[in-house]
Amino acid sequence: MKFDRDRVQKILVIKTGAIGDVLLATPVIENLRYNFPHAEINFLTQRFCSEVLKDNPFLNRLLTYDLSLGDSSLCLLKNINHQKYDLIIDLLSNPRTALITFNSDAKYRVGFPFGWRRFAYNIKVKSRSSDVHNIEFNLDALRRLGLDIITSSPKIYLNQLHFDFAEKFFHANNPEGKKVIGLNPCGTWATKVWPLDKFKQLAKLLVKDFKVFLFWGYENELKLVQEIKNAAGDDAEIIPRVNLRYMTALGVRCELFITNDSGPMHLVWAAGGKLLTIFGPTNPKLQGHEDENSLILRNEGLSCLGCNLTRINDCPNGHKCMEDISAEFVYDHVIGIIQKKII
Repeated sequence: MKFDRDRVQKILVIKTGAIGDVLLATPVIENLRYNFPHAEINFLTQRFCSEVLKDNPFLNRLLTYDLSLGDSSLCLLKNINHQKYDLIIDLLSNPRTALITFNSDAKYRVGFPFGWRRFAYNIKVKSRSSDVHNIEFNLDALRRLGLDIITSSPKIYLNQLHFDFAEKFFHANNPEGKKVIGLNPCGTWATKVWPLDKFKQLAKLLVKDFKVFLFWGYENELKLVQEIKNAAGDDAEIIPRVNLRYMTALGVRCELFITNDSGPMHLVWAAGGKLLTIFGPTNPKLQGHEDENSLILRNEGLSCLGCNLTRINDCPNGHKCMEDISAEFVYDHVIGIIQKKII
């Protein structure tokens, strides 16, 4: 179908999760605003991702749903259909989002032709998911429409309340004024998570010279960071239960944020924090961040890096990509970073 931008007044972008994936879709919003300065631009995501998009100045409305609370797919379909969008860009193209897009009656329905879902779209985007960074994968939808790309930078919008909170927490929990290292031992993929015992060992090394703040999000993750604190002692502090933007402000305030490949990794990087990220089954060239503020550590001796296996039991190599990275190896890189020898 030929795309006529003059016929577009109302746009919906769909990316329902996860946290990092939604953040990496934010350049699409800003570029759409540049190309359609007077259009209504909305975004549909799951409620647990909503903090990533709050206060985004390029959005008119943020639409959310929560399946855990019984939100009905049928109601969602009807809601989107009634809003009469001219253009829908489905950046996920899974069965649910394909049905939402197909049922929308939008004149232009843009998506990736994965399996039967290709029938939901009248403008199809060739997937380069295994070739380019996820940011560029998302921007390909705009390139397919012939739109101008003025930015590829993801953004999360923090305000003074978030920064003030972080400053007060640091002052109250680090009165000695030590350099603070943030540790994020959490993640949704078990294969992407550096083992808990390694985090414990690293925390015990770090507290000799630094204050350590332990980051968590879900209830099961609180138990993990409590174990690390028990191992590291009084110079390790667990951050309080906060939403994503307050957590991001705390991460940015750290001298260094050590993390698995996860949502917090993307958020802290986008907000300007300094990162050390441990990668294994995922490819940092596709999902990571490599620049002057970010160092990526991998077990480079393995040929199976980037396998994308989601379950440890599926790994034929004993999860060596993560198991064989020692706490001492990570600690040595931390010291190099702090001494300005690496980043």
